[in-house]
Amino acid sequence: MSNSLFDGPAISLTEALDARENRVSMQKELLAADPRYTLLSATMNIPGSVKTSEALEVIFKCVTDEVEANVSEVTPLVNVYRNEKTGYEYFLLLPLQKEVLKQRMVEIEESHRYGRLVDLDVLWIEEGELKSMSREVLGYPRRTCFVCEKQAKVCGRSRAHSIEEMQKKISTLVEKGRMQAND
Repeated sequence: MSNSLFDGPAISLTEALDARENRVSMQKELLAADPRYTLLSATMNIPGSVKTSEALEVIFKCVTDEVEANVSEVTPLVNVYRNEKTGYEYFLLLPLQKEVLKQRMVEIEESHRYGRLVDLDVLWIEEGELKSMSREVLGYPRRTCFVCEKQAKVCGRSRAHSIEEMQKKISTLVEKGRMQAND
């Protein structure tokens, strides 16, 4: 597929798994700064071995700008942006209740033109353990697949769709988002 969205460097499965492990360590470290705060951890939801490109970074920053505008009434204790080969990562440690923050982040995921491409996870420490708030706790359905209407996790685990098929849907979503931005 010739598409500037996916023209970045490819990563291996080992690199992806190491990145996930490093991200969890970072999340725990940030929450240790003040466990009373809630952590927003944002990553892109891009299937395949290419997780970064100039076009994907523009999209990610567009969503993180919306996040910052949405929580502008509070001052974050920590604001970290990481541009890793394995993907973009964004962390905000905020003095907001986890339910309030999750509600706002789900609204961005649901309404922003690129919200479907970003995971906005809300985390906290409880009894020494890292916890994450699901969408379902607030009455929202699980995210659907890029290609079909089934739950994204079900399709992902079963590998129901090819990487090329998912990238084509993502490209269509991005083009639609660019057209909305130009309206």
